[in-house]
Amino acid sequence: MPGAWQIYDIFWEAPKFDGDNLVSAAIVTVLHNGVLLHYHQALLGPTGHRDVYAWKAHGDGPIKLQDHGDLVRFRNIWVRPLRS
Repeated sequence: MPGAWQIYDIFWEAPKFDGDNLVSAAIVTVLHNGVLLHYHQALLGPTGHRDVYAWKAHGDGPIKLQDHGDLVRFRNIWVRPLRS
């Protein structure tokens, strides 16, 4: 609903690499307002406008939030490892 706070819980497993070779793709589980949307879904690779790119080896990096030019605010964003 526009104007109401939405809650997303995103559980992300980063892709794994052996040198420059992809060993396993990133895995994501997503809940929206407590409703399961995606469970343990493998991702094809990074995306752009109407494009999906091949995975490139990388380490830990920043998260990016996207708004498509609409009025939007983000709050209470937590990024933490689920296991060591």
